Parts: sequence; structure tokens; C-alpha cells
Amino acid sequence: MEGFGRLPEECISEILSLTTALDASRSSILSKEFRSAGSDDVVWERFLPPDYEDIISASVSPVTYDSKKQLYLTLSHSPIFINGGKMVT
Repeated sequence: MEGFGRLPEECISEILSLTTALDASRSSILSKEFRSAGSDDVVWERFLPPDYEDIISASVSPVTYDSKKQLYLTLSHSPIFINGGKMVT
């Protein structure tokens, strides 16, 4: 892990964003650098659908989140109603 530990956090974030959400989550056990990089919004935004902002704005109920990781986990585990409650995403 020593080699990766010397990389800037932005590089580690970029590498993690090219993996899967599960891999990004699991990487946090590798080192403190990976834990920090694995929580970066840059990583988690890549796992969200390209139109996630439109989806959230069409939600019947407000969708609140503090980070893109939290948003990803919320949308993955709790479907939201959109279009006046006629559709679920």
C-alpha cells in the first residue's frame, strides 16, 4: 500500500471512480488515504445517473443529503416517487 499512499488524494479518488460503488466502499479498509478518497464527491458522482439532479427535483418528497455518497446510498436503498407520485425510481 505504500506506493498508493504516496499518491495525491485526487489521484486515488480518480482511480476509485473508475471502479464500482462496492469497490469504492470496500477500499476504505485499505488505508486512511483510501478512506478519505473513497468518500470524495468526485468518486460517488460517477456512480449516480447523469440526470440525478432532474430525478431529485422531480421527487414528490424532498431528498436531503450531505454528500454524493450519502445520496447514492439513499437512492440505492430507498426508491423515490417522481412525476406526482406516478413513477418510482
